[in-house]
Amino acid sequence: MSRAVLQVFEEYQKARVTFVQTVADLATRPQNIDALQNAGVMALLRPLLLDNVASIQQSAALALGRLANYSDELAESVVTHEILPQLVYSLAQQNRFYKKAAAFVLRAVSKHSPQLAQAVVDSGALEALVNCLEEFDPSVKEAAAWALGYIARHTKELAQTVVDAGAVPLLVLCFQEPELTLKRISASALSDICKHSPELAQTVVDAGAVSLLAKDISHNDAPLKRQVCSCLAQIAKHSVDLAEVVVEAEIFPRILHCLKDIDEFVRKNAATCIREIARHTPDLAKLIVNAGGVAAMVDYITEARGNNRLPGIMTLGYIAAFSETLALAVVVSKGIPPLKDALINEPEDHLKAASAWSLGQIGRHSPDHARALAEADVLRRLLAVYLHQDSSEDLRTKAKRALKSVIQKCTHLPALEPLLEAPPNILKYVVQQFAKVLPSDLNARKSFVQSGGLQKIQEVKAEVGSKLHDYIEEINMLYPPEIVQYYSPNYAETLLKKMEDFNPTG
Repeated sequence: MSRAVLQVFEEYQKARVTFVQTVADLATRPQNIDALQNAGVMALLRPLLLDNVASIQQSAALALGRLANYSDELAESVVTHEILPQLVYSLAQQNRFYKKAAAFVLRAVSKHSPQLAQAVVDSGALEALVNCLEEFDPSVKEAAAWALGYIARHTKELAQTVVDAGAVPLLVLCFQEPELTLKRISASALSDICKHSPELAQTVVDAGAVSLLAKDISHNDAPLKRQVCSCLAQIAKHSVDLAEVVVEAEIFPRILHCLKDIDEFVRKNAATCIREIARHTPDLAKLIVNAGGVAAMVDYITEARGNNRLPGIMTLGYIAAFSETLALAVVVSKGIPPLKDALINEPEDHLKAASAWSLGQIGRHSPDHARALAEADVLRRLLAVYLHQDSSEDLRTKAKRALKSVIQKCTHLPALEPLLEAPPNILKYVVQQFAKVLPSDLNARKSFVQSGGLQKIQEVKAEVGSKLHDYIEEINMLYPPEIVQYYSPNYAETLLKKMEDFNPTG
């Protein structure tokens, strides 16, 4: 008789195993998700988390994680079915396989929004997850670190709760483990904490993370290098002091080798890290220049395309902005051609705008800097971008500012002549430069006539009393009145009128 009773229980257990494993498998395919949801799968999986068979608990958690991972609506459903407290309770009690699956659910719920991540925090998950970072099994640590990173990434407040739970020192210890995936995920979680504020970045620095991260810049694993460069960038971006901490970990010149890495994300993250250091002070920019950083960055921008170019473009602008000498280093390292290429050929306006800004930072220092841009035909290109009807407002503003700052330094007049076609708000700066330089240079005055420049400015319809009108008058005063008259648009009509009025017979 007892055999018959046992059989009922065995069959019930088999059915639960089959059900939960099949659901976990079905949940891997997006096309099944709606049907599972409509069939009320959440309510059926919930009691199985407390099943007396460990493998069923694990499969139930795995299925829930896959469902929650799929959409925020399903993640919300995990919260409303009050599944989180059960998971948290079991995290502290169960074996390593279950802990891994439970941490996966918490990560899958947290990833969607700050509200869902907050629900995970409110369920008391942080303490249990932080305890998992001290587990012996690396895959449990990995799952917990991943979940903590997903909670921290949303907001400063959530990241602070992760720090307050004591996660940072343990994440730094996890980073020192030999397992590559654990190292990567720990670096990623640290990066997610650092990014929000100087104070949060400081907690990571105080835990001794920077020198450990810096050592792995030369690692041969690309995904690890991506995370390391990203984390160092998130630390360096906040302040001069934090950027100096990163530099003192002797990342130069090793991080420059990452700009040549075969992995495009390693290259981009390394460029971003260098940008975050360059933007703070002239001394930090100089340090990058002295390490050979400008030439390396020029090569990077020359080879990169699309958004990957952005950190490189901005680095050159930040370096050039600080001083004449640093801007000259960018010119000497052949920084202008790739920036000009991005200005012309990148389809995205924000990349063109960044290039226009950086070119303006290079050219605004002195006549020599401006001439370098002018001779590379950059001014005409900036004007074209400014005038293009499809250019965004930001791009037009940056192109205009760059043109204005470079033109006001440019004394190489042949380079300015093509800009005599510009609209009045740019033209006034161009004509002002001619008005400055022509009085002291006879040859320039001659060539201004021969090239048709003088004729062009007579054709400009400038409002009397405007600066443009004043500058044109100043230039006209440098020439005999008959020459100015000769090049005026109505000169031919005046001559004809004179001829009509002229009476040879007297």
